[in-house]
Amino acid sequence: MPYFIYKIAPPRQLTYLDTVAHYQHARDLVRERRHAEPPDTGVEYRLVFAHQQGEAERLLSTPRETRVIGED
Repeated sequence: MPYFIYKIAPPRQLTYLDTVAHYQHARDLVRERRHAEPPDTGVEYRLVFAHQQGEAERLLSTPRETRVIGED
């Protein structure tokens, strides 16, 4: 399965950037883009491991539940 790289701009607007086969290369690309982006823009760069681009977009657009640590 490939790694999909996305730019996420406020308010949660996904922009597809690239598809990479190897994790290390995908990680390096995302780190480079994060480093080049000014910190006050609110833009995020994310990579996601998925079968298809549609699945990757669904995973990124679905809000995560907040984790509560220490309560059982």
